[in-house]
Amino acid sequence: MKDLSLYILDIAMNSVRAGARHIEIRLEEADHLLKLTVKDDGCGMTAQQVERLSDPFFTTRKTRKVGLGIPFLRMLAEMTGGGVSISSKPESEGEGHGTEVEATFRTDHIDFIPIGDVSETLLTLIQGNPDTDFCFVHKAKGTDVCLDTAEMRKILGGDVPLNSYEVLSFIREYLRDMYDQK
Repeated sequence: MKDLSLYILDIAMNSVRAGARHIEIRLEEADHLLKLTVKDDGCGMTAQQVERLSDPFFTTRKTRKVGLGIPFLRMLAEMTGGGVSISSKPESEGEGHGTEVEATFRTDHIDFIPIGDVSETLLTLIQGNPDTDFCFVHKAKGTDVCLDTAEMRKILGGDVPLNSYEVLSFIREYLRDMYDQK
């Protein structure tokens, strides 16, 4: 994958497959550091599963036998002087279940890859998963870009699906305007 937005898409889709109803995606940039956090309320994982995530030959997917997203994300973060941490609580342990993936990168390092088109990544997630709530925050240089589909759902009511052409067009324009202000 050539940019971080594709890793965001991969991690968020793993959250969707884990049954998450709410997925929070945060990008925080300050002092040549970028922190990417994806947090969900999905079924979670055991400590043994979390340990095995760095193994490219471990995946919980049934469609393929390898899982390269987290190992490559970890490699990219570590190449810049950053790292990846993953915490998870399985559903079997009760309330507060879900997974949180946090990756940090040195943005001034030569190996730092571009963030990419986060707006299109969010649109892809919303279009394909209109019943999942996505909360996105990107903090950088004194400007916050925020999008919360739960808030949008409250305003639109239950009759307007988030993946309708009009809503997706509004979201695309809103995000473009927010990023143009940065």
